Amino acid sequence: MRKALYIVLGTLLIDQLVKLWVKTSMYLGQSHEVTSWFFIHFTENPGMAWGITWGGVTGKIALTLFRVVTIVGIVYWLRHSLKKGVGAAGVWGISLILAGAIGNVIDGLFYGMIFSDSLGRVATILPEAGGYAPFLQGKVVDMLYFPLFSGELPQWIPIWGGEYFTFFRPIFNIADMAISTGVGLLFFFQRSVFK
Repeated sequence: MRKALYIVLGTLLIDQLVKLWVKTSMYLGQSHEVTSWFFIHFTENPGMAWGITWGGVTGKIALTLFRVVTIVGIVYWLRHSLKKGVGAAGVWGISLILAGAIGNVIDGLFYGMIFSDSLGRVATILPEAGGYAPFLQGKVVDMLYFPLFSGELPQWIPIWGGEYFTFFRPIFNIADMAISTGVGLLFFFQRSVFK
């Protein structure tokens, strides 16, 4: 149990420190080039993966509450797996998924209340006028951008031929990376995890 707790807390700490640094030192849309294929690019996601939103304010609140319920389910899954003696891949996989889920839920629950908006300016913590959104309606901070390849697609490709293309376009955060890594571990080691 202690190992899983360290994984969750360590991942969560890194995720939140990076998000706090981005939120308090960059304005929305600002980008820092680390290499030609890696940028720190500040964006905020108001909804689900890929920026999908639905249902306005009610949908946002429902999504955040769904995520909280999901975290409770993952905690139960982790505890149950630990009691059954799951191997290292299972502990790491489930713990990383849990840490990532908690990291993104923290943004949705609290960031709207504790930060000013980042539109054309660096956000402030606990602004006098209040935050940019009420409880349960904060946006998830994303910043990792890896445009590995950009260019015009060949004309012979159906539908998209001749269009400008960037691979890998999504912008994500440490929590998203933890979830993806956790799912990958469970997938590749499924025989030992799901006996």
